Amino acid sequence: MPIRLPDDVKGGCDLHTHTQASDGMNRPSQNVQLAFERGLHALAITDHDTVAGVEEALLAGGRLGIEVVPGVEISTMAGGKDIHILGYYVNIHDEVFLGRLAELRRTRELRNEKILAKLKELGISITMDEVIRGLGRELAPDESIGRPHIADALVRKGHAGSMREAFDRYLAQGAAAYVPQERIHPSVACGWIRDAGGVPVLAHPGIYGDDELVDMIIREAAPVGIEVYHSDHGADDETRYLAMAERYSLIVTGGSDYHGVRQGEVFHGDIGARRVAAEVLDQLRNSRRSGQ
Repeated sequence: MPIRLPDDVKGGCDLHTHTQASDGMNRPSQNVQLAFERGLHALAITDHDTVAGVEEALLAGGRLGIEVVPGVEISTMAGGKDIHILGYYVNIHDEVFLGRLAELRRTRELRNEKILAKLKELGISITMDEVIRGLGRELAPDESIGRPHIADALVRKGHAGSMREAFDRYLAQGAAAYVPQERIHPSVACGWIRDAGGVPVLAHPGIYGDDELVDMIIREAAPVGIEVYHSDHGADDETRYLAMAERYSLIVTGGSDYHGVRQGEVFHGDIGARRVAAEVLDQLRNSRRSGQ
């Protein structure tokens, strides 16, 4: 199985980053520029339920000699938990796929309104206009607003001292203003990704805190890979998921889950903080060609 490359080693691939197209802080080209500065070979753009940032990243990658992997991170639910499925090498022009992602974003918008309503019940008045103004720019048609944007507004208005506190007190699962979102099952997301010519991978399994559920998702949804190396995974997590990857013959991927710097914090890790060898890209492409 491929090993994770330390972040001070030249080369390698960071296969999990976000941009302004979803809840990241940077333009896609800025993520590519950072990848270039850190000596990366490749970078994946994996925004939540949208591929709107991929084309700009591809152009920047062409200029800088960085391979950009077209990707997406689809929000799903299983066992009462939010589960994320990464899709690599998807066709970003597939109209059926784009329509499906648009429907997911509409569901997210409804959830955002419910979160703001719960905050109001708690005596915290934040409007969606205020959340969007916090972006400091126009919201593009295919971009999505998520909980990090609401957390940013909570910090700006003095209701939380940090992004982490905003999530812990209000927005994380089980917190005061948390609202579950109607979501598709991971098996549906994996099917959508395959339909769009892509390769499905289970994202950051350690975050879910339930390896029995992870095992069930792998058996039911049949992703091609598993994100063993992630900024929120410790050494024990990596060991467990390497063993799981071997048991189910899964491709081992990894990435920082970089969202940029918001309120002075880097979420989840900096670009290149988790990177895997370039051979992983060959494995993903070969899997795509074989139709797994």
